[in-house]
Amino acid sequence: MVDRGYFLQDKAEAFAGRMVKMYQYLVKQKKEQIMSKQVLRSGTSIGANIMESRNAQSPADFIHKLSIALKEADETTFWIKNLHIGGYLNEKEFNSIYNDADELVKLLTSSINTLKKKQTT
Repeated sequence: MVDRGYFLQDKAEAFAGRMVKMYQYLVKQKKEQIMSKQVLRSGTSIGANIMESRNAQSPADFIHKLSIALKEADETTFWIKNLHIGGYLNEKEFNSIYNDADELVKLLTSSINTLKKKQTT
């Protein structure tokens, strides 16, 4: 479990860095202010919530904190899709960043499901 946590944390930190760069690009190059702030907030929050899970007070609290990270990852995919639909991200940009966000969603979902199964056995 600890190794997966570090793996998730590393992935989330790298993704947060991409979110910061995408935010700067959207604001400076595309002059987009609203959705870019939303995606920056949710996209960087994923890693913060994973980091917070390390200080969970119980297994249930750990799952809860990872679940918050999952909600943020889902929200991030929503904003990325809307930035693409709105013409702020081209197909290549969209596919690259969306695939990273979707990978985080899948990793978090898998981790949460595994932890829940361990609790019931």
